[in-house]
Amino acid sequence: MQPMSVFALDATAGPLARTNPVAKLAATLIVSVTLLLSIDPVSAGVALTATLLLLPFARLPARQLWLRLWPIVVAAVIAASATVLYGRASGDVFFMWGLVRISEGSLDLAAAILLRVLAIAVPSIVLFATTDPTDLADGLAQILRLPARFVLGALAGLRLVGLLIDDWQELGMARRARGVAVRARIRRFLGQAFALLVLSIRRGTKLATAMEARGFGAGGRRTWARVSRLGWRDAVLTLLAVAVAASAVVVAVAAGTWTLVWAM
Repeated sequence: MQPMSVFALDATAGPLARTNPVAKLAATLIVSVTLLLSIDPVSAGVALTATLLLLPFARLPARQLWLRLWPIVVAAVIAASATVLYGRASGDVFFMWGLVRISEGSLDLAAAILLRVLAIAVPSIVLFATTDPTDLADGLAQILRLPARFVLGALAGLRLVGLLIDDWQELGMARRARGVAVRARIRRFLGQAFALLVLSIRRGTKLATAMEARGFGAGGRRTWARVSRLGWRDAVLTLLAVAVAASAVVVAVAAGTWTLVWAM
């Protein structure tokens, strides 16, 4: 019997699932803001490497991670490729044809953009993939003191995303069964999108009425079914984010590649 990989375990059993979503949000902002200050491949590479080393502790299935990550990977590769071909030329020029100029500077900038996008996206996706929306709403309202009406409305809308996906699939099967716009794909897509819009408006109206009837829009202090608190796991996660961001800056400064965005 082969040993089970850590990526095959359930993400809800990992340590990240037991941390407060507010701490996850803070950790994501710490790393993201630090990497946005400079466009260099060293700081982004250090942050991405540290994230990949810590990734097994999330116990997020590899397939689930890839399904969330592949659109960002594709977008990052496209952005890097465009930068290689059409980026600002500097240093030695390796190839030139019309508007296409591949130079040493464009290659460095493309590598920095690719690594920075991945270094920001990977920890963000991993942290929020292990977050329950209800726990996030509790933390935003109780710890960050955001308006309860706004938080609960956003939570209700987020809960309907799964229903929208199911409705889209059911509408597609129903229209194919009836032979509606089977060949004309654009016409079928527009008609199905309009039908989904009408269905979403009706469902949203009913949900808003139900929430108002149950007192979700009432003023004054409200009570919560679950108390959201910060603990030692949240402190450890925040310190890890600070360590990753500080290490990226220190290594980039030591390598001489750290350059503030507004100084470029």
